[in-house]
Amino acid sequence: MVLDASQGTVERVKALTLQVRLTFSSEVTAYFECSYFFVSFLRGPVYYQIIGEEGSKLGRKVSMENDLLKALEVSDPTGASECLRQEFKRGTDPWQIHLTLFPVVQRVLNPPFINPHLPKMYRIYREFVPLLNQEEIRRLVSLEVNEYAKRPKLEKLPSLNPLNSHVSFSDVENALRQKDWEKSAVLMTTFYSKQGAKEFARRLLLLGSDYLQDSLGHSISCTAFILLEMLERPEENPWPVLTTLADYFCRGEFDKTRALRKPHYPPEEISNRSMLQATSGRGIVNLHHTITRYAMDRVRHLFTPEEDNHMLEAWREFMGNKKSAEVVLGAEEMKQVDDYAAFYNMFKKLDPQSTTNHLRRLLTEPEARQKLTYILLRGVCDLYQNDYNPHYLTGLGSALWVVDKYWDEAPIATNALFQYVDFFFNGLKSDD
Repeated sequence: MVLDASQGTVERVKALTLQVRLTFSSEVTAYFECSYFFVSFLRGPVYYQIIGEEGSKLGRKVSMENDLLKALEVSDPTGASECLRQEFKRGTDPWQIHLTLFPVVQRVLNPPFINPHLPKMYRIYREFVPLLNQEEIRRLVSLEVNEYAKRPKLEKLPSLNPLNSHVSFSDVENALRQKDWEKSAVLMTTFYSKQGAKEFARRLLLLGSDYLQDSLGHSISCTAFILLEMLERPEENPWPVLTTLADYFCRGEFDKTRALRKPHYPPEEISNRSMLQATSGRGIVNLHHTITRYAMDRVRHLFTPEEDNHMLEAWREFMGNKKSAEVVLGAEEMKQVDDYAAFYNMFKKLDPQSTTNHLRRLLTEPEARQKLTYILLRGVCDLYQNDYNPHYLTGLGSALWVVDKYWDEAPIATNALFQYVDFFFNGLKSDD
């Protein structure tokens, strides 16, 4: 276990005396007492006196990470904003700032919901960045830092080493059934270390797929994006991810993997026919049908064909008997909107019909679709007024995914655009 030097005395003592009881089967029970090595800095922060230009950069990086992460940790939006302002003034790459947020972001909560909405949002930002210039990325990072800073954080569970014993995924499920967060996290990290990150991700997602109805899809959508970020950041300690997911699965009571479902229709038919169903309807519930499919598509490379079919069938069951319907847009005459400024003047009126009418005209050509993606993303960022529902960003990610994948299926792509902007605009109106 590694203890952070910034931890308080009580927290360190609690960690040092922690005992974790592990039950591997009904017959065998093992106890272990964790012992740790930690360094306590009695004279405050550690200062690096490093000679040379590269050393100075490293020193600034260490200072930036410490100050910004500390402000996020204590939920201090003003302090975090000032740290960010100073870094931008020094010319620090905003994307590098985003990357340093990894360990704290995993523990950002969104009460009263148990779902880890903000860690999911953190991964989806990765899909937005290639579309933006440096100044626009700065605004996006400013938005996310403010959202993380003002929210409470999950209790910081001191990092524990994997067990030497064999751990099966059934052992993980047993700990989840006991609602033992610490034990679940230790068993998860042991399974992860022995079976590999991809196998751990595959098994946890298959577990989550049986609880879509209970969780409004979050048992897959949140889990998938959080795991993707972990898989793409092998240099990072996975412990913050594992503790967050252990807590989430315990609270959600996601604790039993069931047999794979057999699809009632050919997979291709499920995917295309059900996408029109998913993108039909207004409001948060219907939007989650689209977000869940978006998340499944991003992790499908982890599954066998049989498992992928099972995921599609679980998603179809999640939507139930919802009717499919193409959105009906008025045939209004619109001036051609050729630049972003003109688009934004229309966008900020918060009219989903006019906005969708304009955006759908950009579906057919690759360059036009690239423009659609850019102006919609930039418009969402530019309307930010210091408070966003995280679904404004995750829903945006799902809408842009549909446009990219189903651009030649106009009813599906148009439905997705309307479903998202209608939800987004209604949310902004209700916030006023």
